[in-house]
Amino acid sequence: MKVNWNYIKLVFAILFMAGLYSFTSLRNETRKLTSVDIEFEAGNNLFITHQSVNKLLIQNEDNVTSIAKERVVLNTLENALNANEMIQHAEVYLTVDGRLGAKIKQRTPIARVIKNRSFYIDLEGRVMPLSPSFSARVPMVTGTIDTKNVADIHTLAKYIYQDEFLKKNVTEIHKAGNAFELRLRVDDFSVTVGKAEELEKKFNNFKAFYQKAMKDKNLDTYKKVDLQFNSQVVCTKK
Repeated sequence: MKVNWNYIKLVFAILFMAGLYSFTSLRNETRKLTSVDIEFEAGNNLFITHQSVNKLLIQNEDNVTSIAKERVVLNTLENALNANEMIQHAEVYLTVDGRLGAKIKQRTPIARVIKNRSFYIDLEGRVMPLSPSFSARVPMVTGTIDTKNVADIHTLAKYIYQDEFLKKNVTEIHKAGNAFELRLRVDDFSVTVGKAEELEKKFNNFKAFYQKAMKDKNLDTYKKVDLQFNSQVVCTKK
């Protein structure tokens, strides 16, 4: 019987490649991590430090170079990061050369509630703890606040945050029942908003009033500006 040497060579070649792949994979898995690369979205790490993220990533080890790649479970690390109250979203990856990386998006505070235990409200309407690393320059929220329901505060604070004029000028949001009153950075009068509804109409009216009063140079003559009435601004002078 004639031996098909070409077939035998092909089988040996396949076995050799499979063995080489298995060896390479095993060797790659047993390699140690070489470094941890942490990237913050927009370059900002205001509320959580590189050191804090690094500790979460290396899982209580003293040094990243003591961790074998085979021990790294990316989903577990991502879950640990996403559970952190300062992080909105995290992605973790591992490179062929042993670098463990993480891309971090921090939460965005838009208001700071002043209570016995103060906290932020973030852009998504969730309660966010204060950070020991950084204090955000956002409006303070005072008054009658239900910490279990901040939806109406979030509605007003988000509108202010997304409006350049209001973001620059509003320093305090005071809540009395279901109604809100604002304090401004420079001007010495309060702005009564009422309920957190029809905000675009109310603030468009306010901006029109503000521009005219600034042009007339009489902003400092007002004690209170009320936006609760339809299509008009009611002012009280000092």
